[in-house]
Amino acid sequence: MSGGVRLFFCAAAALVGADTVLAHHSFSMFDSDHQVKVAGTVTGFEWNNPHVYIALAASDEHGETKGYTVECASPGILNRVGWKFNMIKPGDKITVIIAPLKTGEPGGLLKQITLADGRVFLNGGPAGKPNIQ
Repeated sequence: MSGGVRLFFCAAAALVGADTVLAHHSFSMFDSDHQVKVAGTVTGFEWNNPHVYIALAASDEHGETKGYTVECASPGILNRVGWKFNMIKPGDKITVIIAPLKTGEPGGLLKQITLADGRVFLNGGPAGKPNIQ
């Protein structure tokens, strides 16, 4: 096999495997037809790729505290629209609007967050356009 043909097959094999590496998980676990508002206290904030996560302790309608896991966009997307890596800290009181998990477990995909100081942020948006409300 000539060097050019070998190079072609190596490049083709690399491209076939690239879709697996670049694949992103599905958001089908979230009920995108519904939104839930949850107010509580931040117990954790992870500013990591591929997604930022907020851990939130919130009381349900019976007064029981539940731990919510809120999935957000990537740090790059959030940073681009005005978020900062240090804007949320454990102990902060926040309100989130989420697309809940279809399983009914406490958690969901962030749609909007309201910080204790009243600032409102969305979960990403068009490039170059801050989405502070």
